[in-house]
Amino acid sequence: MSEAEDRKPQSDEARSAFDPEITSEFAIPAGLAVAKPVGEPETTSEFAVPAGLDVVQPVAGEGDGSAFSPPSTYSARQAPAAFTPADGVPVVSLIKDLPWQDRMRTMLRMPVAERPAPEPGPKTAEEDGPAVPRVLDLTLRIGELLLAGGEGAEDVEAAMFAVCRSYGLDRCEPNVTFTLLSISYQPSLVEDPVTASRTVRRRGTDYTRLAAVFRLVDDLSDPESHLSLEEAYRRLAEMRRNRHPYPTWVLTSASGLLAGAASVLVGGDLVVFVAAMLGAMLGDRLAWLCAGRGLPEFYQFLVAAMPPAAIGIALTLSHVDVKASAVITGGLFALLPGRALVAGVQDGLTGFYITAAARLLEVMYFFVGIVAGVLVMLYVGVQLGAHLNPDAALGVTKRPLWQIGASMLLSLTFAVLLQQERSTVVAVTLNGGVAWSVYGAMRYTGDISPVASTAVAAGVVGLFGQLLARYRFASALPYTTAAIGPLLPGSATYFGLLAIAQSKVDAGLVSITKAAALAMAIAIGVNLGSEVSRMFLRIGSQEKRRAAKRTRGF
Repeated sequence: MSEAEDRKPQSDEARSAFDPEITSEFAIPAGLAVAKPVGEPETTSEFAVPAGLDVVQPVAGEGDGSAFSPPSTYSARQAPAAFTPADGVPVVSLIKDLPWQDRMRTMLRMPVAERPAPEPGPKTAEEDGPAVPRVLDLTLRIGELLLAGGEGAEDVEAAMFAVCRSYGLDRCEPNVTFTLLSISYQPSLVEDPVTASRTVRRRGTDYTRLAAVFRLVDDLSDPESHLSLEEAYRRLAEMRRNRHPYPTWVLTSASGLLAGAASVLVGGDLVVFVAAMLGAMLGDRLAWLCAGRGLPEFYQFLVAAMPPAAIGIALTLSHVDVKASAVITGGLFALLPGRALVAGVQDGLTGFYITAAARLLEVMYFFVGIVAGVLVMLYVGVQLGAHLNPDAALGVTKRPLWQIGASMLLSLTFAVLLQQERSTVVAVTLNGGVAWSVYGAMRYTGDISPVASTAVAAGVVGLFGQLLARYRFASALPYTTAAIGPLLPGSATYFGLLAIAQSKVDAGLVSITKAAALAMAIAIGVNLGSEVSRMFLRIGSQEKRRAAKRTRGF
């Protein structure tokens, strides 16, 4: 072999070492002609524009495919209406000398981006401001007291927002349900949010404590106050430690007087007044005994409903010439959950449907407990031969002065049972007398439907209660809840239960349905009266209060 032939394979091997396409498994076979790409790798991309498709090229100077480049159909001369109006977003002016409930409710119904920023005050002038978790904890504790006291979900959210805003936390979103309170605060769009929650496990009726919480929130919302976080915690602890304003014996006496006044409203005399009072007081003591043993409220209502019914049946069996149905009806007035009913319907009307459903379900359980207790005694009375006449308590239209006096006494005792402040008792007593006067004038003088009469009278209660609350910068519950006591459907409930006990199920269901309609009329009327007062009074902004845009389902 020649020396040239020895050098030829070496040159081939050397050439193959520098040209990988010859020995690569992806190399193109000899004799196959393939068009080479023209230097642009985009033709093999799945986002490449197919050949033959005409696409409008972006305007020079703009990034190809940029999310900020305007669409190809956009024209600056014929631009569509933008989200922001030409004259800008209207500025909301919050009047500081109006109740904080109105100002906070106005901002809660605004988008977060349109809420005015809080003004720096003395409370935020510390070194770095209070710690966010402590502010949220204080907010949740205040909301817990309000929700446990029977306040509506919207007012609880407004109070929580007011507390956070008073310490400079404007980017917060409170959320209230029947048993859970939560609040979330996000310092900025790039920082992580801080969320805290609290569970409401126990509810109590103490409107004195409720008024104290409202005063605390009012002081926190005042930009001129110097209430620090530690001072707010101290006042909150004092509210929890304070005793109820009325002792136990006063509450028991008030429940008896309430039942006696209610029996007079449905045609009872002095004997009926005393019998209904004794039955209600005995039922109240039995309910306290069950509460001390740890029994649920359902059984407390069941036991409390038995003594008035038993006394009425005993009077019938003794052939005493009294209206036994008035005794039983008076005992029912002291048990009907009017406070929870009004709060439940109010939550539903303001858009808090989960909380409203839970409250109304609670009312239903209480009502079923009352029904069970009364039905047991009525069934026993029917078996013993007691002839209970449903028409015995009718014909109560000839004593307007007695009825107005009884309605005022009923509202007074109801206010004591709700543990109201002594300064509010007189106002709510007068409000209850006005409510019954309106109802009596429409129902007995004008011969108008009882449901319509009840709704109008409850609307007057809500209107006056909201005006009094705005005058005193307080909650409206102490001025409205006790005033609706004379309007509660005690007689319709009793007649329905009596008909069911006498095997007249159809008539009983009709009467029970009437009682439910009256209860809904009370709740809707109270809420409507409150909304009317807000509608015609300035609420802290230049515009009307914004509501949820849900007309026709969208």
